[in-house]
Amino acid sequence: MPTPSPPTNQGTVTAVRGGVVDVHFEGELPRVNTLLVTGENNAIVIEVALHLDATHIRGIALTPTQGLARGAAVEDTGQPLRVPVGKNILGRAFNVFGAPIDRREAPTEVELRTVHHKPVPLAERSTKSEIFTTGIKAIDVLAPLERGGKAGFFGGAGVGKTVLITELIHNMVGAHQGVSIFCGIGERCREGEELYREMREAGVLDNTVMVFGQMNEPPGARFRTGFTALTMAEYFREDLGQEVLLLIDNIFRFIQAGMEISGLLGQLPSRLGYQPTLASELAALQERIINTHRGAITSIQAVYVPADDFTDPAAVHTFSHLSATIVLSRRRASEGLYPAIDPLESNSKMLSPQVVGERHYRIAREIRRTLATYEELKDIIAMLGIEELSRDDRRTVFRARRLERFLTQPFFTTEQFTGQEGRSVSLEQALSGCERILADEFSDTPEQALYMIGAIDEAKRKVAEPTGPEAAA
Repeated sequence: MPTPSPPTNQGTVTAVRGGVVDVHFEGELPRVNTLLVTGENNAIVIEVALHLDATHIRGIALTPTQGLARGAAVEDTGQPLRVPVGKNILGRAFNVFGAPIDRREAPTEVELRTVHHKPVPLAERSTKSEIFTTGIKAIDVLAPLERGGKAGFFGGAGVGKTVLITELIHNMVGAHQGVSIFCGIGERCREGEELYREMREAGVLDNTVMVFGQMNEPPGARFRTGFTALTMAEYFREDLGQEVLLLIDNIFRFIQAGMEISGLLGQLPSRLGYQPTLASELAALQERIINTHRGAITSIQAVYVPADDFTDPAAVHTFSHLSATIVLSRRRASEGLYPAIDPLESNSKMLSPQVVGERHYRIAREIRRTLATYEELKDIIAMLGIEELSRDDRRTVFRARRLERFLTQPFFTTEQFTGQEGRSVSLEQALSGCERILADEFSDTPEQALYMIGAIDEAKRKVAEPTGPEAAA
């Protein structure tokens, strides 16, 4: 919670409407985005949103307003929302104010910084288009992430989204010596607690910061949670020159919180009831996620699409900021093909010959063409059997099934559940494996030998090594 400075400017509550509070000041009005405190032990925090006239402001409460009444005294802190930054925040979980919520003491030797920063000027941004390698074959080959870019992450419950997030955090620490920041906007308390526990058990928590604006919190708190996490991320990028992976779940709930605030402030709604300032509010967050000459913030954002309508304003404005789209498929998850990334629905603007090179582009195109042909032939196979296909089509199906299995991968963060040692696969190893499968080098190798391996050479070792009863004997 923010601590007020010595009282210099006091006001009086004149109206309370849910999360909106009007305050009268006799003297100078506090600036927009300044924090005001009121209530018992200054427990109620209000952020100035509008100047109504020469003596009144309208603020958005960042905490519940139960018990607040007209006539209550309000103190101007003279400061905007500030949160702690520093190395000691690693391995901790915070709320929107930067206060710990993991039942541990507040971190020491930290610096307080305002969450209201302008985006880095264009002159200081890196203009290179670089690939952010994740060590996950399906992503690096078919939907490569951009260093300093933003990737949309589409997936429902039970398709492996959390596992993929923890694996990305694990690989971030190993390959890039960076840090990860998880930002839960409108997160259910159950989801947050489970993720915290899973990350601690997987051993990736020590290089991670978690920030939560829970679903039951006022819209003002949910709206500012993203800025709190981003301020912490900017410290690691600018001050320490580190690579930062920023995971946001869910970016739609950020837009939703802004819509609630807009309605509470009495602004005229725009299309489908969204706030008229939707584009600028989203851009204020997204434009700070970039790479500079000192470091980069690479973001993966879970995106909810209302009613699966991709023309919804929230989806349209979010897509305009994304450089990669990763879709998780429930069908692939049910077939045991993990990570359950849909290779035909996922895409990236980085997948062009100018960025990834001719070879990578050619291999990715050929993989997509092969898998798309297999999808078209599935109905025929189901009705008539694979024997009725032409020889060329049969070879395409065999290639596609081997590619599907090769694009699976055992994860480090699931070792304790599967008993399989995790693999991180370099981009060259992934490309080489796909290229050799497309060249029919593994046409005589059983499909199962390509399932849940790292580099392609593991398949030959798998075939050579006896398993099951033979190995036991």
